[in-house]
This record gives sequence, C-alpha cells and structure tokens, in this order.
Amino acid sequence: MIDYNFDWSVITRNWDRFLEALALGLGLAVVSLLIGCVIGLAAAYARVSGNKWLSGPVWAYVEVIRCTPLLLLIFFIYFGLPEFGIYFMDKTQSFVLTLSLYAGAYMSEVFRAGLSSIPRQYVEAAKAIGMRPWQRQRWVVLPVMFRITLPSIGNNLISLFKDTSLAAAIAIPELTFVARQINANTFRVMEVWLTASALYLATAWLLATLLRQVERRYATIR
Repeated sequence: MIDYNFDWSVITRNWDRFLEALALGLGLAVVSLLIGCVIGLAAAYARVSGNKWLSGPVWAYVEVIRCTPLLLLIFFIYFGLPEFGIYFMDKTQSFVLTLSLYAGAYMSEVFRAGLSSIPRQYVEAAKAIGMRPWQRQRWVVLPVMFRITLPSIGNNLISLFKDTSLAAAIAIPELTFVARQINANTFRVMEVWLTASALYLATAWLLATLLRQVERRYATIR
C-alpha cells in the first residue's frame, strides 16, 4: 500500500485563494446564464415564429453549438477570432462570450419547449379581455413560460458552474486553475484536488438545494 502522508496546512495557507477562485467561477456561471437566457429567449421566439428566415439560422446555431465540444469553442473564440481581426479586452470576456453562446443554444430549446407547452386557453383568455400582443407576452406568456422552465434553468446553472473549470485552459484563475497552480508549487496532489472537488461538490449541492426551494415557491402554475 502506498504510504501517503496528508499535510492539510497547504490548504489552510491557500484557503483565501480557493475561495476567491470559487467565487470567480460562480460569478462566471451566473453572468453567462443571464446572457444565455437573453440569447435563448430571442432564439426560441425565432424558432416558433414560423419564419424560415429566422428559424433556419437559429436552428443552425443551436446544432453547431450542441455538436461542438465546449473546450473547442473556448479555443476558437479566444485563439481563433483574433486571427480575423476580432479582439477581446481580456480572456475573461472571451470565456463569458463562449459560455453565454453555449448556454444560449441550450436555453433556446428549453424556452422553445416552454413556449410550446403554455396552455392555449391562457392566451385565449388574455385576448378575450382585450390585451394587446405585447401585453399578452409580458403578463401571460413569459411569466408562465418561466415557471414551466424554472427547473431546467436551475439545472443549466449548475451545469455551467461545473463547466467554468474549462476556463483553466486559457489561464482564467478560477478554482481548477488555482488548484493546479497550488499543486504545481507544493506537490500536495491529494489535498489540493480533494479540496477543489469538495468545493465544487458543496457549491453545486447548495445551488441545487436553493433552486429546489425556489422551484417549490414559483414553479407551480396557479
């Protein structure tokens, strides 16, 4: 049996770095989800519009994103686009753009399903009381759709949080990157990666717990 002596002092000495990196990863996930929801909502409306000039490009966007590994998308946007004269202020913005486009493709399908599942009588009732089209969307369609899709939105947030670990590939100092740095400097493999794994697990579990509470409060259509 391999004799491995744990030394947790390396974790206590670098605890602040772990927490800062965790906060950065969580922030990247939240911002990307918010932008992705805007992209996904616009794409969903295009898909259900019945206009092939709108739905066709959106279908192609969704299929390309869904069928391409996220890591390749990160490399393409960060390393590839500058070759065409398209530059970003920093690597963090490049990653947020990539993750937002990635989230937008998946959220478009979530929202499209949500729009399609809204009971028709809700819209008919809104018409009957004289609501204009934009009022029906604002006060009837969107609130109901978001309640229907709330569980999927929560699942996507957790998935995006875990996907932020790929930001280490372009040296963004989130949790995986910081853990790799600390491991390289201290050679405490088990302590560092167990701590990083525990932080990912605890944060994802906490998010899931909080989101379940939100779902119980808001996901039921009344």
